[in-house]
Amino acid sequence: MSKVAIIADSIACLPRDMVERYGIYLVTPNIYFDGRAYRDWLDISPAEAYQLLEKAPDRFSTAAPPPEDFAQAYRMLSKSADSILCITLSAKMSTLYNTAVAAREQVKGELASTTIEVLDSGIVTGAEGFVVLAAARAAAEGKGLVEAIEAAEELKKRVELVFVLETIRHAYRTGRIPKIATQVGAWLSIKPVLSWGNGVAHFNGMTRSKEKGVDLLLKVMRRKVGTKPVHVAVHHANAQEEGERLMGRVRAQFDCIEAWLTEFSPVMGYCTGSGVLGLAFYTEN
Repeated sequence: MSKVAIIADSIACLPRDMVERYGIYLVTPNIYFDGRAYRDWLDISPAEAYQLLEKAPDRFSTAAPPPEDFAQAYRMLSKSADSILCITLSAKMSTLYNTAVAAREQVKGELASTTIEVLDSGIVTGAEGFVVLAAARAAAEGKGLVEAIEAAEELKKRVELVFVLETIRHAYRTGRIPKIATQVGAWLSIKPVLSWGNGVAHFNGMTRSKEKGVDLLLKVMRRKVGTKPVHVAVHHANAQEEGERLMGRVRAQFDCIEAWLTEFSPVMGYCTGSGVLGLAFYTEN
């Protein structure tokens, strides 16, 4: 029996090989289109979801999974692990954290011998993924629940996230992007560059072209990283070629300990639209 099982949500944008390598169990939000429900990353690929979003954004919506999805995960993992750590995206962005906590209370009686902890990562996408990986790597090394939580909490303090939007129109519809960014974007048709802090997105700058937006992403990363070795996740929202070009620039300009390319979750893409490029990163201590 393993010491610690790790649960994450699909918004962490972890590549499939990493999910399988560390035995991470995914509980996914739902995507709804024309009355049909799809489990993010399981029933529908990010590329397919973005096609639906672009086709008819008013018929596209998302929702947190029901508590029973987490309860089922807890029941299943309790058979092979002494304890369970569930890590979610920022509670300021979704009800998913509260749902995971409610599910824990639901199964408390029947799983009395299993310790279940739920951790708010305070962030999203690949930055959240790095927090999950910190815990999963600790668990893979045979460390206990307390040590896995400590690893995740320590990473939360260090990981950074910046991204540039292709369009601002989806942000208007959802109201999830800072108001100043949506206003400036509408007036000047610029590309907003956003960063993350205190659980929510913040306006970080603006450019008139995607290329200059990418330059700004790299400039922000250089300011944060300097010459230190770095872990990087490069994101793209239905923009594979642009994502690969950005990955090439990251590898050429930084001392990367690890660098992986991942698709920007369409659940987040509902708020941002397709074409997003982003960087999640942290330096070695």
